[in-house]
Amino acid sequence: MLGGTSEARALALDLHGRPGLRVISSLAGRVSRPALPAGQVRVGGFGGADGLAAWAQAEGVRAVVDATHPFAQTISANAADACARTGLPLLRLARPAWTARPGDDWRPAGSLDEAAGLLRRGALWSRVFLTSGRQGLSVFAPIEELWFLIRCVDPPSGPMPARREVLLARGPYAREAERALMQRFGIDVLVTKNSGGPLTEGKLDAARDLGLPVVMVSRPAPAPGVASVADVGGAVGWVLARAPRPGPAPAGSGAG
Repeated sequence: MLGGTSEARALALDLHGRPGLRVISSLAGRVSRPALPAGQVRVGGFGGADGLAAWAQAEGVRAVVDATHPFAQTISANAADACARTGLPLLRLARPAWTARPGDDWRPAGSLDEAAGLLRRGALWSRVFLTSGRQGLSVFAPIEELWFLIRCVDPPSGPMPARREVLLARGPYAREAERALMQRFGIDVLVTKNSGGPLTEGKLDAARDLGLPVVMVSRPAPAPGVASVADVGGAVGWVLARAPRPGPAPAGSGAG
């Protein structure tokens, strides 16, 4: 299982210890002190689709669940490639995307670059709450006219906006706390990726409460031809349908 999300941990916990199953969760290793799932865990990359295919064959993997972050485009593409080469069944477990509610003021962006362009054109905006993660901050670095509150789990590196404050925090983020944070820093626009899920949805509720616009970066397109489910229960059923069936008890074993 390619993990790192709360859904991946829930799936590993459900499957771990079931007869006939060995669960191996792979974490990218980009976050310090990650929450570890139940079962066997490996940390680090594979070296592309070739490395993932070779590792899966060496470990005797029978099926792969891609339960990575909805924006983990590279590993998802590598998983699709590796499984196509090796004939392994692949499932994408992706939580549903957020959808706008009454009172929301969403400005859609197809990418972080497009989000940066929207900020440049937003003449009424001056203070940005940037919650798109520490990767990709460089696209906002050239924007000198705006001030940024950048929230990440781990300290970012590389080019960043010159006018900024970095806030290190790990979710979940409650609605009331998010609203107070935006008010304290005088935020007038929120930038986020459409990650979905309840753990970080509080910032959207807070923006709605305050009447703030949200620059919402849409998810990358899924790999074609890959089966997908939106919840852990669906993934459990998919895995169990492919798990080896226990054979009949040998004669004289006393079973039954």
